[in-house]
Amino acid sequence: MRYFLLIFLLGIVGVVVIAGRRGHTFRNPPVYIFPDMDRQPKLRPQEPNRFFANGISSQFPVAGTIARGDPYEDTPLNTGKKPGTTNYVDTIPVPVTAELMARGQERFNIYCAACHGATGEGKGTPTKFGMAVIADLHDNKARRVPQQSDGEIFYTITYGKNLMQPYGPQIAINDRWAIIAYLRALQRSHLATLEDVPAELRADLSRALPAAPSAGAPATNQPAGGAQPTPAQPK
Repeated sequence: MRYFLLIFLLGIVGVVVIAGRRGHTFRNPPVYIFPDMDRQPKLRPQEPNRFFANGISSQFPVAGTIARGDPYEDTPLNTGKKPGTTNYVDTIPVPVTAELMARGQERFNIYCAACHGATGEGKGTPTKFGMAVIADLHDNKARRVPQQSDGEIFYTITYGKNLMQPYGPQIAINDRWAIIAYLRALQRSHLATLEDVPAELRADLSRALPAAPSAGAPATNQPAGGAQPTPAQPK
C-alpha cells in the first residue's frame, strides 16, 4: 500500500512540476505536452527576420508578377475609372441585358439588402438595432447617391466607404456591375418623372382610372339588392 501511495504522490508532484498550478503566473513559457497549434513557427508582419537578405518578414511581391486570377489591366471594367486617370466612368461599361438585371437583383438581395433594405431605402436589419446611419440609395440631397457615376459606385462596392466594408473580395467584377444596373432600376422606380417615360407611353400614365363604386352601390360580382347567389343543388 505504501508503494502505491508513494507512486501516487510522485505522480501528483510530476504533474504539478510539468503543468504548473492552475492560475499561477510564470515568467517562462509553460511546457506544452500537446501544443494544439497554440505556438506556431511563423513570420510576423513588420518584424525583423534574418532568413531574408533584407532582414524583414513582410516581403514585396516579385517584380512583374500578379496573383492568379487577379485583374491587372487598367480598364474601366476592372477599375471603374478611365484608363490612366483617377476619373470615374460615367456609365456601366457592359451591355445591360435582362440576364444582367436578374443577376444584379439576386446579388443585391444577397449582399446589399441586409443593410440597405430590399428597396434600397436604408431600412435593413441594422436599423432595427439602433444603427441609423445606413445610406438611403435614393437620397439625392444629402448623400446624393443617384448623382454618383456608375464608376464611383463600383469603387465604393470594391473598397468600401465610411462604415461600409469593402466587398471586392466577395463579389466578382461582373456581379458588381450587375448590382449597379439593378440599383439604377431601383432608383428609377423611386425618382423617375414623366419626362423619363417614352412619349408614346405617357398617354397610358395620364389616362383616368375607373371610378370607384360608391358605398351604397352593389358589388359587380353580386346581384342587386345584396342577395347572395344560390349555390347549385346536386341532382
